[in-house]
Amino acid sequence: MGKMLADLLHLQKIERRLTDVRKRLQRRKNAVSIQQKRIDQLQEELSVLRAKALERRKHADGLELDLKTREAQAARLRTALNTAKTNKEYAAILTQLNSLKADNAKLEEEILRIMQHVDAVQAEADAVVQNVRAEQQRLEEVTKTSAAEVDRLSAILAEQEQQRRAAAESIPPHVLAVFNRIAANYDGEAMAPIQRRGTKPPYTFTCGGCYMTLNAEHANALAVRDEIRTCDICGRVLFLQDLEDEEG
Repeated sequence: MGKMLADLLHLQKIERRLTDVRKRLQRRKNAVSIQQKRIDQLQEELSVLRAKALERRKHADGLELDLKTREAQAARLRTALNTAKTNKEYAAILTQLNSLKADNAKLEEEILRIMQHVDAVQAEADAVVQNVRAEQQRLEEVTKTSAAEVDRLSAILAEQEQQRRAAAESIPPHVLAVFNRIAANYDGEAMAPIQRRGTKPPYTFTCGGCYMTLNAEHANALAVRDEIRTCDICGRVLFLQDLEDEEG
């Protein structure tokens, strides 16, 4: 195993750990904002429900005002009914009064229906309020635990980054540049083993990163030379499978 590829493989293992820590750290940092977003969504839902309840209540108030006016009108008709001078006048007033009573009854039913709807919306809003309180308590817990975990992971990240810098010192700058570029494209997985298929020659070879067939020239070259060879398909830096075994 050539020193350069062995150093790259060592760097790859550190890069994997770094990538994992960075992901965990980002998830922990995002946890607070995600929880806050849940609360914001509930608050928005609560605002909509309260606005709906207020709108329906205003509508009911308007109908109740109309009903009071109509009830006053009915009272005047009852008074007029008692003072009617002829049967014809009495019948006309009675017909008007009965029609008004029927309309008022419908209006009362409508007001009742609206208030029942208001009560239902209010009950839904009350449930959302309870959810908001629960999520706010959860936010406090997440904020507290996240702060401690962020500190812990940040310390691990700093240590891993120091190890990476130390491991990179032995790698030629142009080789390190290739490694860094590929690692950025593949979430830290810059290298891939050459996998051999078959029990006897001619063997077939595949890339352990993209699993596409490789030209045997890559395996033959790496068996005797310590050089950078990349997969023709995915572009990862190739190494012979036994390199990983020797690295442990």
